[in-house]
Amino acid sequence: MNTQQKPSDTVIVGLGTTGLSVARYLASQQRGFTVVDSRTNPPCADELFTMEQSANQSIAHHFGSFNEALFSQAKQLIVNPGIAVSTPEIAQAKNAGAEIIGDIELFAREANQNQPSVPVVAITGSNGKTTVTTLLDFMAKKAGVNVGTGGNIGTPALELIEDKKSELFVLELSSYQLETTPSLQTLAAVILNVSEDHLDRYENDIEQYAQAKALIYKNCEHIIFNREDDYSSDFANKTVSGASSKKSLVSFGLNQPDAGDFGLILDPDSDQEWLAKGDELLVPVSNIKQPGRHNIANSLAALALGEAAGLPMPSMLEALEEFAGMAHRTEWVAEIQNVNWYNDSKGTNVGATLAALSGLPDKTVLIAGGQGKGADFLPLQNVITEKARAVVLMGEDAQKIGKFVDSSIPVIYVNSMEQAVLEAKKLANPDENDNVLLSPACASFDMFKNYIERGQKFVRAVNELEKQIAKEVTCR
Repeated sequence: MNTQQKPSDTVIVGLGTTGLSVARYLASQQRGFTVVDSRTNPPCADELFTMEQSANQSIAHHFGSFNEALFSQAKQLIVNPGIAVSTPEIAQAKNAGAEIIGDIELFAREANQNQPSVPVVAITGSNGKTTVTTLLDFMAKKAGVNVGTGGNIGTPALELIEDKKSELFVLELSSYQLETTPSLQTLAAVILNVSEDHLDRYENDIEQYAQAKALIYKNCEHIIFNREDDYSSDFANKTVSGASSKKSLVSFGLNQPDAGDFGLILDPDSDQEWLAKGDELLVPVSNIKQPGRHNIANSLAALALGEAAGLPMPSMLEALEEFAGMAHRTEWVAEIQNVNWYNDSKGTNVGATLAALSGLPDKTVLIAGGQGKGADFLPLQNVITEKARAVVLMGEDAQKIGKFVDSSIPVIYVNSMEQAVLEAKKLANPDENDNVLLSPACASFDMFKNYIERGQKFVRAVNELEKQIAKEVTCR
């Protein structure tokens, strides 16, 4: 049921976890607002009504459509990152003079005013940002720092500022969030990489998407960048050259670093590859538990950010050697008859799948497919030719991916995750230590609730396969 109240100057556009955090924050500031959502029963509606009852005060809301009258009379729209700012009703409100911001901008204003001494580290990128954010959080805690971590993952940013004891804020930020965040002040920030993703929201233009990522460097003191990524390098150098105040530049990459930068060095004494800062050896690559070269890059980025934030190197290295990675991100699942199975369901774009497939040793049976979000799958062609034993495809854009697989490589089309696992088992060669990798290069929404459910179904299917094989061996 929608409330009929006088239009508010402030409209929260889109409920969900983020919108609810905005509502709670505005209520704590005794600010009036209206919540608008195009869905008739949006996520967190029950929590909003509970909040209303607890405060014993009616909260204006309109569910089921975007009410143009509410938008046209608003002075400020606080837009959920899942809703494009190009949505006609939002664009019209902007043209009429309304301020369009997001929850991260509210966080920035609150932090700048009331917690200016607490540094903020911000992380974005097409791939790896959740891993780097989580690793940096782990490093800070290992160093005894009271850290508040959230944003695009876990805790909404506005809930972080409720803890007045925080000594460091670590934020994962998406391109959507950065679009509506003009005044975030960061001690350090990084663009890990830029590859095609979310192009359905950016008019199939990677430049628009990349420019949104570049906003993270706008008010940053220590700029961390990937020297092997053209977009990250270009934006970092342009930001520094055009800055009115002095900014520091530190790079990371999977090659030998210059002084002050992070990278890899081959130690001639041990014949081992090491993570290094300049010519200083830090930790052997073999000590990193996360599989894949892309996770070595993530580790280097976290070290660079942590150093900029003042974390002690010994604590960071201890945390790095303990960190086992995250679920659904090149996560090792099982070894079945000499074949290793990996779950990279979070690989929802081409760049993520390129990194995961390239990073595994030996030949791999790739399970991919889903909703491609307008992506070009051509970049997968060479790495599939080089690394894939076979490809198992499923979902809405399976045929589009299949067009870029060389005719010498078997391609199987399936309709379920269970079928994909069974076919992959047949195709993998245990005599050559093959891998099976779920890394879809696509979103999951055509067949699953989200990438988590997709990954869970893969893990369950692999576990069932393992049980079945063990049972067959026992019965012989």
